[in-house]
Amino acid sequence: MSTTVPSSELTASAPAESADITEAGTGPATPRTASWGADPYANALRTGRGPLFLRRSDGWLLPLDVERWCSDAGSADLSALHRCEGPVLDIGCGPGRLVAELTSLGHRALGIDVSEAAVARTRGLGGAALLRSVFDPLPGEGRWGTLLLLDGNIGIGGDPAALLARAADLLGVGGLLIAETAPVDVDERVRVRLDDGRGGPHGESPPAACGAAAEPFPWARIGTPALLRHARACGWRTADQWGAEGRTFVSLRRPVRERSARTSSQSAESANSTPVISSQLPK
Repeated sequence: MSTTVPSSELTASAPAESADITEAGTGPATPRTASWGADPYANALRTGRGPLFLRRSDGWLLPLDVERWCSDAGSADLSALHRCEGPVLDIGCGPGRLVAELTSLGHRALGIDVSEAAVARTRGLGGAALLRSVFDPLPGEGRWGTLLLLDGNIGIGGDPAALLARAADLLGVGGLLIAETAPVDVDERVRVRLDDGRGGPHGESPPAACGAAAEPFPWARIGTPALLRHARACGWRTADQWGAEGRTFVSLRRPVRERSARTSSQSAESANSTPVISSQLPK
């Protein structure tokens, strides 16, 4: 399923295709094919329930906790959200429980996701969300206080080092990255596809589920020890690590380094300000 970036004024009820964010240093995202934006993921978010899995080519399945994602933020979520500082960018926001909770806690928060269903559900909860990938141009680059990579989203793109480098460009000086890690010591890069469990014995998709949803995409599973190794190699400093309700989390401080050419070319005034979200996003 091809997803495109929003292109006109944002309103809470507007379809995802009709929003445009303009800010110094950012432009429209590049059109892309996004498996996460297609069935069966979209169907799971619309109904608020699974089953839903990531399936490797060898048939191994990773269950996805759709019911928890579509519920209110729980105590484990709050253990991460209460550590947030400044304006928060939730990368891979899914159905929006974290953005909604952050908003209720008084944070300026923005969710991004490549799924139209996820963006629509987040906005329906009163949160602000854009149809974008973390690797697309984004508002507030270099000025976010906290980035969230929860619910396995440290695996986005299948390359934790590349994701950490992108995160460093998005954060302000001293900014915080809060990531949820796999609860086991693992460090793997795989290609997976979304699966609702209704395929054949070897994972074949039924005719109704064929197409974009069946396209494999890169993903990573990474535990706390492996993430800390990658982070140290990139200059990140460990701020904290903890567990809650069987889930494991790490918080990291942004490396002290020169920014990318695009970010460093911004004016000093822009670089020292915080992301201006209120005038750009749904009320």
